[in-house]
Amino acid sequence: MFAIVDIETCGPKYAFQKGRIIDICIVVHDGLQVIDQFSTLINPDCHIGSFYTSLSGITNEMVKDAPRFHEVAKEIIHYTEGKIFVAHNAAFDYNFIKDEFASLGYKFKRDTLCTVRLSRKLMPGKKSYSLGNLCESLGIPNMARHRAEGDAVATTKLLDLLLQLKTQSTQYKSASLTQIMTSRIDNIKKYILDKLPATTGVYYFLNKNQQILYIGKSIDMYQRAVSHFNTDLKKTKKLLHELYNVDFVETGSELIALLLESEEIKKHKPLYNTARKKDVFTHCIDLIEKDQVMRMQIVPYDESVNSLLSFTSYMSARARLEDWIQEYILCLKYCGLTTDESVCFHHQIKKCNGICAGQEEATDYNKRIENLIKNNSFSANTFLVFDRGRKEGEKSFILVENRKYVGYGYLDEYASVTDLDDLKSYLENKKYYPDANDILRQWLKQKRREVKVIS
Repeated sequence: MFAIVDIETCGPKYAFQKGRIIDICIVVHDGLQVIDQFSTLINPDCHIGSFYTSLSGITNEMVKDAPRFHEVAKEIIHYTEGKIFVAHNAAFDYNFIKDEFASLGYKFKRDTLCTVRLSRKLMPGKKSYSLGNLCESLGIPNMARHRAEGDAVATTKLLDLLLQLKTQSTQYKSASLTQIMTSRIDNIKKYILDKLPATTGVYYFLNKNQQILYIGKSIDMYQRAVSHFNTDLKKTKKLLHELYNVDFVETGSELIALLLESEEIKKHKPLYNTARKKDVFTHCIDLIEKDQVMRMQIVPYDESVNSLLSFTSYMSARARLEDWIQEYILCLKYCGLTTDESVCFHHQIKKCNGICAGQEEATDYNKRIENLIKNNSFSANTFLVFDRGRKEGEKSFILVENRKYVGYGYLDEYASVTDLDDLKSYLENKKYYPDANDILRQWLKQKRREVKVIS
């Protein structure tokens, strides 16, 4: 059963002063023929401007004694209940009526069918799919254009023709109207949402060749996927048009999801993971030991071997290093800011204790570097972070060894870890990226999790 609806309004839905319905017609169709009809003008309780009068021919005088919307609301419910709501550009009519009911405290909800979309499917190639132009090209008469009854009756005749074309179509004959109206993205959405669990982990959006388009993480992968489909962002809509499949890894732990997502994005470089510039690491301050002296140097992110901190630009790394030089009385030479052959300028102005001039013992200098590391890195050299597992009775762990993230694994909830070598048999070793330590540091600042130091 169909309820073919058309309305006329005295203003746009999102104007400063919201438009109201001034005319409505509902034609009831059983799939074969018209079996009932309801039509009335509506007093909008507001002024009808000259533009809308010229468009529809409806004047303020004509609606003066017409019923208000709340007076015909029961009739509208009666004529549409249990039927598919049909309109030409259905979203417009449906949303106006839904909002009118919402103002009365009633939730109006109907399945909808748009004859614009259905016409595009069953009659492709038309120059225009507006009701007037479409009806003119098909020879469908409309004796009262831009009046609710005239447009509703014309839409009903268009629907009759579309139903006839459906039965004659080899492509759509056996398909339901819902299937015809459903877009590829609608089908993909259902497939993706049916596949993804509402658990913590990392998900991978794939194209038709199973190449990774996008990698994301969430404490609820299902809800995160829903947000992708509900966005108006052009970039995300483009992604959805290329989306064919999804894969995922459940991690249980949000921290592991963060670490895994970061590594996987660097590994696969997906097209749609174009992070904002401020999120891209370009440089690190690395720690090295040479000639028994602990040194620091700024290196490109991809060349980092033993990173203390990661930065989004050389200048931000340089600024931090210069702050440390002043705070911990460090040598420019041993921070890579002057040549190895010379005595640093800071020693000449008495801001360096002279390690570069042979006037300070390496052990004394190294103690200040060690103090800097403790204040800007992990508090322990080797430790475990315990977090949630993927299922009941399981816990996860993250291993940091020699102040570097090594990897993660899973254990029985009640397992007692006493030996590092035994623990490593459960470990999934990960490639080290400098920002993994940054992720861990930030996490440990914000979250309280069980930490076990291994001496």
